[in-house]
Amino acid sequence: MKIFKFEADETFAKKHNELLRDSGRLRLSGLIMGLLLVLAGIATYMFIETEWRITVGLGLGLFGIMCAIVGVLAARKVGTAQELYSRYPLAPAVVVEVNERDMVLMALVNTNVDPNLPPRWAAALRTVTSIPGVTTRTVGTKVPVAAVSGQVNSNEREHWQQISPMPIAWGTPDQEVVNIARKSIPQEEWQILERARKRLTDVKATKFDLLVL
Repeated sequence: MKIFKFEADETFAKKHNELLRDSGRLRLSGLIMGLLLVLAGIATYMFIETEWRITVGLGLGLFGIMCAIVGVLAARKVGTAQELYSRYPLAPAVVVEVNERDMVLMALVNTNVDPNLPPRWAAALRTVTSIPGVTTRTVGTKVPVAAVSGQVNSNEREHWQQISPMPIAWGTPDQEVVNIARKSIPQEEWQILERARKRLTDVKATKFDLLVL
């Protein structure tokens, strides 16, 4: 699997890339939680008469600051749209389920941490609300994506435990770029993915929506 190189439109991606929006929500949640804890610490120190008020107030305040820092750092670690598309490999995906407000993508991904090894194929799922260019949500629609890897298990560092499909169409308004990405994916990989569609229920049953084929 290879990296699909194109110039991501950061403004467009901020509007459409749901992975980036998730990281933004994480940052906001951390800041809000941090602020509430700091305020709780101040209130404890000022208004609660107890010999532990200084310790409790200081503890709440420090924990609040830590929550805010963790939220900001976690969101920053995700990176920009360009960094994401330039870091993770191109992969085939297909719409496997259409719901009232969203749809489910299944992608064929390589779970090997070392990309030089022969592929260890798996099916990965992600629920999305919309994909630019996909005007009619239909099961079977082919969607080129970047396979964004997440975490590894301490007991199995050779394989990714979580991989999230990120549509190329979330990063550019140019549908010709999306078409080129789709055509760049080997037909063999599309065929493997087509066979994997039958195992949707099995993939949903996994902890991280990732099933080794």
